[in-house]
Amino acid sequence: MKYAGRLAAVAVVGALSLAACGTDNNAGAAGTSSASAPAAAGNDNALSGSINAAGSSAQANAITEWTKNFTAANPGVTLNYQPSGSGAGVQAFIQGTVAFAGSDSALKEDEPAQADARCKTGKAINIPMVTGPVAVVYNLPGVEGLQLSPKTLGGIFNSTITKWDDAAIKADNPDAKLPSTPIQAFHRSDESGTSDNFTKFLKATAEWPHEPAKAWPAEAKGQGAKGSDGIASSVKDTEGAISYVELSYAENSSLQKAKVANGAGEFVELTPESAAKTVETAEIKGTGNDLALSIDYATKTAGAYPIVLVTYEITCEKGLAAEEQKIVKSFLTYTASDEGQAALKELGYAPLAGTLLTKVRTAVEAIS
Repeated sequence: MKYAGRLAAVAVVGALSLAACGTDNNAGAAGTSSASAPAAAGNDNALSGSINAAGSSAQANAITEWTKNFTAANPGVTLNYQPSGSGAGVQAFIQGTVAFAGSDSALKEDEPAQADARCKTGKAINIPMVTGPVAVVYNLPGVEGLQLSPKTLGGIFNSTITKWDDAAIKADNPDAKLPSTPIQAFHRSDESGTSDNFTKFLKATAEWPHEPAKAWPAEAKGQGAKGSDGIASSVKDTEGAISYVELSYAENSSLQKAKVANGAGEFVELTPESAAKTVETAEIKGTGNDLALSIDYATKTAGAYPIVLVTYEITCEKGLAAEEQKIVKSFLTYTASDEGQAALKELGYAPLAGTLLTKVRTAVEAIS
Protein backbone atom coordinates (compact mmCIF):
# COMPACT_ATOMS: atom_id res chain seq x y z
CA MET A 1 0.00 0.00 0.00
CA LYS A 2 1.30 3.45 -0.87
CA TYR A 3 0.72 6.26 1.58
CA ALA A 4 0.07 9.38 -0.46
CA GLY A 5 -1.98 11.49 1.89
CA ARG A 6 -0.61 14.30 3.95
CA LEU A 7 0.37 13.47 7.48
CA ALA A 8 -1.62 16.17 9.18
CA ALA A 9 -1.24 14.36 12.45
CA VAL A 10 2.54 14.19 12.21
CA ALA A 11 4.11 16.57 14.69
CA VAL A 12 7.58 17.47 15.80
CA VAL A 13 7.19 18.37 19.43
CA GLY A 14 9.15 19.43 22.45
CA ALA A 15 11.47 22.27 23.24
CA LEU A 16 15.05 22.05 22.11
CA SER A 17 17.66 22.54 24.79
CA LEU A 18 20.80 24.54 24.22
CA ALA A 19 22.69 21.99 26.27
CA ALA A 20 25.08 19.71 24.41
CA CYS A 21 24.82 16.87 26.90
CA GLY A 22 21.99 14.37 27.28
CA THR A 23 20.15 12.84 30.16
CA ASP A 24 21.58 10.03 32.24
CA ASN A 25 18.12 8.65 32.95
CA ASN A 26 18.10 5.06 31.76
CA ALA A 27 14.85 4.10 33.39
CA GLY A 28 11.65 3.61 31.49
CA ALA A 29 10.67 1.55 28.54
CA ALA A 30 11.62 0.77 25.03
CA GLY A 31 9.48 -0.71 22.38
CA THR A 32 6.11 0.36 23.70
CA SER A 33 4.27 3.64 23.66
CA SER A 34 4.84 4.05 27.37
CA ALA A 35 8.28 4.77 28.78
CA SER A 36 10.23 1.78 30.07
CA ALA A 37 13.81 0.58 30.23
CA PRO A 38 15.86 0.07 27.08
CA ALA A 39 16.40 -3.51 28.17
CA ALA A 40 12.73 -4.18 27.53
CA ALA A 41 13.38 -3.70 23.82
CA GLY A 42 15.27 -7.00 23.58
CA ASN A 43 13.63 -10.36 23.14
CA ASP A 44 15.42 -11.57 26.27
CA ASN A 45 17.48 -10.07 29.08
CA ALA A 46 20.68 -11.70 27.82
CA LEU A 47 21.00 -9.71 24.60
CA SER A 48 24.64 -9.73 23.57
CA GLY A 49 26.88 -9.23 20.58
CA SER A 50 28.40 -6.46 18.52
CA ILE A 51 27.22 -4.56 15.44
CA ASN A 52 28.64 -1.80 13.30
CA ALA A 53 26.68 1.11 11.86
CA ALA A 54 27.69 4.24 9.97
CA GLY A 55 26.40 7.29 8.16
CA SER A 56 24.84 10.63 8.98
CA SER A 57 26.89 12.94 11.15
CA ALA A 58 23.69 14.95 11.68
CA GLN A 59 22.42 12.28 14.07
CA ALA A 60 25.78 11.53 15.69
CA ASN A 61 24.86 13.17 19.00
CA ALA A 62 21.55 11.29 19.09
CA ILE A 63 23.20 7.94 18.36
CA THR A 64 25.81 8.57 21.06
CA GLU A 65 23.14 9.27 23.67
CA TRP A 66 20.96 6.36 22.59
CA THR A 67 23.92 3.97 22.57
CA LYS A 68 24.93 5.06 26.07
CA ASN A 69 21.45 4.40 27.43
CA PHE A 70 20.88 1.20 25.48
CA THR A 71 24.20 -0.45 26.33
CA ALA A 72 23.83 0.54 29.98
CA ALA A 73 20.68 -1.56 30.04
CA ASN A 74 22.20 -4.23 27.77
CA PRO A 75 25.85 -4.48 28.90
CA GLY A 76 26.50 -7.45 26.64
CA VAL A 77 25.94 -5.33 23.53
CA THR A 78 28.49 -3.22 21.67
CA LEU A 79 27.29 -0.78 19.01
CA ASN A 80 29.94 1.00 16.96
CA TYR A 81 28.62 3.97 14.97
CA GLN A 82 30.91 5.84 12.58
CA PRO A 83 29.58 9.31 11.59
CA SER A 84 31.16 9.07 8.16
CA GLY A 85 28.42 10.92 6.30
CA SER A 86 25.20 9.70 4.71
CA GLY A 87 26.74 8.69 1.40
CA ALA A 88 29.50 6.66 2.99
CA GLY A 89 27.03 5.04 5.37
CA VAL A 90 24.71 3.93 2.58
CA GLN A 91 27.62 2.46 0.62
CA ALA A 92 28.84 0.63 3.72
CA PHE A 93 25.36 -0.84 4.18
CA ILE A 94 25.16 -1.91 0.54
CA GLN A 95 28.58 -3.55 0.87
CA GLY A 96 27.40 -5.41 3.97
CA THR A 97 29.95 -3.97 6.39
CA VAL A 98 27.33 -2.34 8.66
CA ALA A 99 24.00 -3.56 10.02
CA PHE A 100 22.27 -0.24 9.45
CA ALA A 101 23.08 3.10 7.89
CA GLY A 102 22.03 6.55 9.02
CA SER A 103 21.12 8.75 6.06
CA ASP A 104 19.67 12.25 5.85
CA SER A 105 17.95 11.27 2.62
CA ALA A 106 16.12 8.12 1.62
CA LEU A 107 17.62 5.58 -0.76
CA LYS A 108 17.31 6.76 -4.35
CA GLU A 109 18.29 6.06 -7.97
CA ASP A 110 20.11 2.70 -8.06
CA GLU A 111 20.56 2.49 -4.27
CA PRO A 112 17.26 0.67 -3.46
CA ALA A 113 18.08 -2.23 -5.80
CA GLN A 114 21.63 -2.48 -4.45
CA ALA A 115 20.39 -2.35 -0.85
CA ASP A 116 17.72 -4.99 -1.56
CA ALA A 117 20.43 -7.24 -3.02
CA ARG A 118 22.44 -6.81 0.19
CA CYS A 119 19.41 -7.91 2.22
CA LYS A 120 19.07 -11.06 0.02
CA THR A 121 15.84 -12.44 1.55
CA GLY A 122 14.03 -9.15 2.07
CA LYS A 123 13.88 -5.48 1.18
CA ALA A 124 15.83 -2.55 2.57
CA ILE A 125 13.59 -0.01 4.27
CA ASN A 126 13.95 3.67 5.18
CA ILE A 127 12.86 4.29 8.77
CA PRO A 128 12.74 7.98 9.78
CA MET A 129 14.05 8.35 13.32
CA VAL A 130 15.57 11.81 13.85
CA THR A 131 14.24 15.20 12.79
CA GLY A 132 17.00 17.79 12.51
CA PRO A 133 16.08 21.29 11.40
CA VAL A 134 18.83 22.76 9.19
CA ALA A 135 20.06 26.18 10.26
CA VAL A 136 21.63 28.74 7.95
CA VAL A 137 24.51 29.86 10.15
CA TYR A 138 26.79 32.85 9.70
CA ASN A 139 29.58 34.80 11.38
CA LEU A 140 29.03 38.50 10.99
CA PRO A 141 29.78 40.48 14.18
CA GLY A 142 27.28 43.25 14.80
CA VAL A 143 24.64 41.85 12.44
CA GLU A 144 21.87 40.11 14.34
CA GLY A 145 18.59 38.79 12.98
CA LEU A 146 19.86 38.42 9.41
CA GLN A 147 17.09 37.61 6.92
CA LEU A 148 17.72 35.67 3.72
CA SER A 149 15.35 34.71 0.92
CA PRO A 150 15.83 31.45 -0.99
CA LYS A 151 16.88 33.41 -4.10
CA THR A 152 19.56 35.24 -2.11
CA LEU A 153 20.77 31.99 -0.55
CA GLY A 154 21.01 30.46 -4.01
CA GLY A 155 23.19 33.36 -5.16
CA ILE A 156 25.43 33.15 -2.11
CA PHE A 157 26.03 29.41 -2.36
CA ASN A 158 26.41 29.54 -6.15
CA SER A 159 29.15 32.16 -5.66
CA THR A 160 27.33 34.89 -7.61
CA ILE A 161 26.78 36.98 -4.46
CA THR A 162 30.21 37.52 -2.94
CA LYS A 163 29.99 40.42 -0.45
CA TRP A 164 27.78 40.95 2.55
CA ASP A 165 26.60 44.37 1.35
CA ASP A 166 25.32 43.00 -1.96
CA ALA A 167 22.09 44.60 -3.15
CA ALA A 168 20.17 41.32 -2.78
CA ILE A 169 21.13 40.95 0.88
CA LYS A 170 20.32 44.62 1.47
CA ALA A 171 16.87 44.07 -0.03
CA ASP A 172 16.23 41.23 2.43
CA ASN A 173 17.54 43.38 5.32
CA PRO A 174 16.54 47.02 4.66
CA ASP A 175 17.26 48.15 8.21
CA ALA A 176 20.56 46.33 8.74
CA LYS A 177 24.02 47.85 8.54
CA LEU A 178 25.85 45.37 6.36
CA PRO A 179 29.65 45.41 5.99
CA SER A 180 31.46 44.94 2.69
CA THR A 181 33.15 41.86 4.12
CA PRO A 182 33.75 39.09 1.54
CA ILE A 183 31.39 36.14 1.93
CA GLN A 184 33.07 32.85 2.82
CA ALA A 185 30.50 30.20 1.86
CA PHE A 186 31.22 26.78 3.36
CA HIS A 187 29.70 23.49 2.20
CA ARG A 188 30.17 19.87 3.15
CA SER A 189 33.25 18.36 1.48
CA ASP A 190 32.00 14.81 2.07
CA GLU A 191 28.87 13.26 0.58
CA SER A 192 26.15 14.39 2.89
CA GLY A 193 22.41 14.01 3.31
CA THR A 194 22.44 17.51 4.74
CA SER A 195 23.81 18.81 1.44
CA ASP A 196 21.21 16.73 -0.39
CA ASN A 197 18.37 18.29 1.61
CA PHE A 198 19.81 21.80 1.40
CA THR A 199 20.22 21.60 -2.38
CA LYS A 200 16.71 20.14 -2.68
CA PHE A 201 15.49 23.24 -0.86
CA LEU A 202 17.48 25.51 -3.21
CA LYS A 203 16.26 23.65 -6.31
CA ALA A 204 12.63 23.90 -5.18
CA THR A 205 12.71 27.53 -4.10
CA ALA A 206 15.61 29.41 -5.69
CA GLU A 207 17.24 29.90 -9.06
CA TRP A 208 19.58 26.98 -8.39
CA PRO A 209 21.07 25.57 -11.62
CA HIS A 210 22.46 22.35 -10.14
CA GLU A 211 20.75 19.05 -9.44
CA PRO A 212 20.28 18.14 -5.76
CA ALA A 213 22.85 15.63 -4.57
CA LYS A 214 24.77 14.41 -1.56
CA ALA A 215 27.96 15.66 -3.21
CA TRP A 216 28.31 19.44 -3.43
CA PRO A 217 28.42 20.64 -7.07
CA ALA A 218 31.95 21.69 -8.01
CA GLU A 219 30.53 24.43 -10.25
CA ALA A 220 29.11 26.22 -7.22
CA LYS A 221 32.61 26.61 -5.77
CA GLY A 222 32.89 27.72 -2.14
CA GLN A 223 34.97 26.15 0.62
CA GLY A 224 34.58 22.60 1.88
CA ALA A 225 34.58 21.29 5.44
CA LYS A 226 34.11 17.69 6.48
CA GLY A 227 31.18 16.67 8.64
CA SER A 228 28.72 18.75 10.61
CA ASP A 229 31.33 19.46 13.27
CA GLY A 230 33.75 20.67 10.58
CA ILE A 231 31.13 23.08 9.23
CA ALA A 232 30.33 24.43 12.69
CA SER A 233 33.97 25.01 13.60
CA SER A 234 34.76 26.60 10.21
CA VAL A 235 31.94 29.11 10.54
CA LYS A 236 32.81 29.87 14.14
CA ASP A 237 36.45 30.56 13.24
CA THR A 238 35.86 32.57 10.03
CA GLU A 239 34.50 36.10 10.00
CA GLY A 240 32.21 36.57 7.01
CA ALA A 241 31.38 32.85 6.86
CA ILE A 242 28.02 31.30 6.07
CA SER A 243 26.92 27.69 5.83
CA TYR A 244 24.16 25.17 6.56
CA VAL A 245 24.23 22.76 9.48
CA GLU A 246 21.83 20.89 11.74
CA LEU A 247 20.34 22.94 14.56
CA SER A 248 22.01 20.84 17.26
CA TYR A 249 25.47 21.76 15.95
CA ALA A 250 24.48 25.42 15.52
CA GLU A 251 23.25 25.60 19.11
CA ASN A 252 26.20 23.71 20.57
CA SER A 253 28.63 26.10 18.82
CA SER A 254 26.57 29.23 19.65
CA LEU A 255 26.41 30.25 15.99
CA GLN A 256 24.30 33.07 14.58
CA LYS A 257 21.25 31.76 12.72
CA ALA A 258 19.49 33.54 9.87
CA LYS A 259 15.75 33.81 9.36
CA VAL A 260 14.78 32.15 6.08
CA ALA A 261 11.82 33.06 3.88
CA ASN A 262 9.30 30.31 3.18
CA GLY A 263 7.17 29.90 0.07
CA ALA A 264 4.87 32.71 1.17
CA GLY A 265 7.80 35.13 1.46
CA GLU A 266 7.60 35.19 5.26
CA PHE A 267 10.98 35.36 7.02
CA VAL A 268 10.82 32.72 9.74
CA GLU A 269 13.08 32.13 12.72
CA LEU A 270 14.15 28.53 13.25
CA THR A 271 12.42 27.05 16.29
CA PRO A 272 11.09 23.56 17.05
CA GLU A 273 7.58 24.82 16.39
CA SER A 274 8.41 26.51 13.06
CA ALA A 275 10.25 23.42 11.80
CA ALA A 276 7.35 21.21 12.92
CA LYS A 277 4.98 23.10 10.63
CA THR A 278 7.01 22.01 7.61
CA VAL A 279 7.32 18.40 8.75
CA GLU A 280 3.54 18.31 9.22
CA THR A 281 3.13 18.72 5.44
CA ALA A 282 5.40 15.75 4.60
CA GLU A 283 3.98 12.87 2.56
CA ILE A 284 5.01 9.23 2.79
CA LYS A 285 6.14 8.19 -0.68
CA GLY A 286 7.38 4.74 0.28
CA THR A 287 5.28 1.58 0.35
CA GLY A 288 4.61 -0.86 3.16
CA ASN A 289 7.16 -0.37 5.94
CA ASP A 290 9.39 1.79 3.74
CA LEU A 291 8.67 5.25 5.16
CA ALA A 292 10.57 7.51 2.75
CA LEU A 293 9.14 11.02 3.02
CA SER A 294 8.60 13.86 0.58
CA ILE A 295 9.11 17.31 2.16
CA ASP A 296 7.53 20.47 0.78
CA TYR A 297 10.47 22.88 0.88
CA ALA A 298 8.31 25.60 -0.70
CA THR A 299 5.67 25.39 2.00
CA LYS A 300 3.44 28.44 2.33
CA THR A 301 2.18 27.46 5.77
CA ALA A 302 2.23 30.51 8.04
CA GLY A 303 5.15 30.42 10.45
CA ALA A 304 6.79 27.39 8.79
CA TYR A 305 10.59 27.27 8.63
CA PRO A 306 11.33 25.61 5.28
CA ILE A 307 14.69 23.81 5.65
CA VAL A 308 14.37 20.56 7.57
CA LEU A 309 15.83 17.10 7.21
CA VAL A 310 14.82 13.71 8.49
CA THR A 311 17.50 11.13 9.24
CA TYR A 312 16.56 7.58 8.29
CA GLU A 313 17.90 4.37 9.75
CA ILE A 314 18.28 2.15 6.67
CA THR A 315 18.29 -1.57 7.32
CA CYS A 316 16.84 -4.86 6.10
CA GLU A 317 13.22 -5.62 6.83
CA LYS A 318 14.34 -9.23 6.43
CA GLY A 319 17.77 -10.62 5.66
CA LEU A 320 20.11 -9.48 8.42
CA ALA A 321 22.29 -12.09 10.11
CA ALA A 322 20.57 -13.44 13.22
CA GLU A 323 22.78 -11.63 15.74
CA GLU A 324 22.56 -8.36 13.81
CA GLN A 325 18.78 -8.65 13.48
CA LYS A 326 18.23 -9.05 17.21
CA ILE A 327 20.40 -6.09 18.15
CA VAL A 328 19.19 -3.79 15.37
CA LYS A 329 15.54 -4.48 16.14
CA SER A 330 16.06 -4.07 19.88
CA PHE A 331 18.06 -0.85 19.48
CA LEU A 332 15.60 0.74 17.05
CA THR A 333 12.70 -0.31 19.25
CA TYR A 334 14.34 1.70 22.01
CA THR A 335 15.12 4.72 19.80
CA ALA A 336 11.47 4.82 18.65
CA SER A 337 10.13 4.52 22.20
CA ASP A 338 8.83 7.46 24.19
CA GLU A 339 12.05 7.48 26.23
CA GLY A 340 14.27 7.27 23.17
CA GLN A 341 12.50 10.12 21.41
CA ALA A 342 12.34 12.22 24.58
CA ALA A 343 16.14 12.01 24.84
CA LEU A 344 16.37 14.02 21.60
CA LYS A 345 14.99 17.15 23.25
CA GLU A 346 18.16 17.61 25.26
CA LEU A 347 20.38 17.33 22.20
CA GLY A 348 18.99 19.93 19.81
CA TYR A 349 16.73 17.58 17.84
CA ALA A 350 12.95 17.35 17.64
CA PRO A 351 11.14 14.12 18.56
CA LEU A 352 8.75 12.38 16.20
CA ALA A 353 5.13 12.04 17.23
CA GLY A 354 1.65 11.19 16.05
CA THR A 355 0.89 9.10 12.97
CA LEU A 356 4.46 9.00 11.73
CA LEU A 357 5.83 7.66 15.01
CA THR A 358 3.17 4.94 15.02
CA LYS A 359 4.22 3.89 11.52
CA VAL A 360 7.90 3.94 12.55
CA ARG A 361 7.18 1.56 15.43
CA THR A 362 5.28 -0.76 13.10
CA ALA A 363 8.20 -0.79 10.66
CA VAL A 364 10.71 -1.62 13.41
CA GLU A 365 8.49 -4.42 14.68
CA ALA A 366 8.53 -5.95 11.19
CA ILE A 367 12.33 -6.43 11.21
CA SER A 368 12.91 -10.18 11.23
